[in-house]
Amino acid sequence: MLLSQIKTETGIAVVAREGSEAAIVQGAASTYALALEAANSGRSLAQVIATHGLGPAVDLLRAAAEGRMLAPITHPDPAHLHLTGTGLTHLGSAATRDAMHTKANADDATDSMKMFRMGLEGGKPASGPGVQPEWFYKGNGMHLVAPGAALTSPGFALDGGEEPELAGIYIIDAQGRPCRIGWALANEFSDHVTERINYLYLAHSKLRQAAIGPEILVGDLPHDVRGSSRIRRAGAVIWEKPFLSGEANMSHSFANLEHHHFKYDLFRQPGDLHVHMFGTATLSFADGIRPEPGDIFEIEVAAFGLPLTNPLAVAPDDGMTTVHTL
Repeated sequence: MLLSQIKTETGIAVVAREGSEAAIVQGAASTYALALEAANSGRSLAQVIATHGLGPAVDLLRAAAEGRMLAPITHPDPAHLHLTGTGLTHLGSAATRDAMHTKANADDATDSMKMFRMGLEGGKPASGPGVQPEWFYKGNGMHLVAPGAALTSPGFALDGGEEPELAGIYIIDAQGRPCRIGWALANEFSDHVTERINYLYLAHSKLRQAAIGPEILVGDLPHDVRGSSRIRRAGAVIWEKPFLSGEANMSHSFANLEHHHFKYDLFRQPGDLHVHMFGTATLSFADGIRPEPGDIFEIEVAAFGLPLTNPLAVAPDDGMTTVHTL
């Protein structure tokens, strides 16, 4: 099952589809409300949706063309939606990062390469927790961008580049238990030029917007996920590469990555939403591409329904931020 949210004349509608048949979930205020109902009742999301029943059919392609697709899940209070992620989790993902962080002494492995090797050796334990991954914070729900909407690079940024990833979507139930709603395509938009200056700038480079969707895949994730990441400029594809994910292409298991995120009490607060991005090995930046305003990022995996597309925009530079004394 795939879930999405669309704008309607009366507000927001949740859309469920299997195959080509898409319909509005009756009496559903939002995907968040459905997920909270499932988490706190002990029922699966599919059972809750079946209880609600399906109403009018929806043409999702038309909704996307009309700009009516919303992020597939949001929180009523954006401060309670956490955007986070892990890096160096995919086989081959260290190559670009290592090149960005190479030290003067070529015989001395970078910290990125060391962490990547740690993941290869201990990221998929037979039982119990494995090695910790790299972890980063992107912001809260204020940084979540709808499919089709612009990913806006701050005026002070040195770059705005795509990162095609899978994201796990989670809600915390009334007992503080993390519950996975499903999986979504994500563009973990980052500033790779800033990161290249020094790996300690990674935190700064990640404090950017991100997009997910348009649809959430409910249920099991394929072991081997294959799709494409591309950039269009003035209607023409200027860069394209395969996008690989799923545990078959990763150095960590999802269970290990989930444990090391939700082991913190901070991230187990009832009612909170989490969008946790799991890393990538595919970047246009690695091929010397410099995205320009108006370029369109497109991430596509057949199992996830509609492609995730977002144009690039750049905000004006607001100059020096000053703090006022009260």
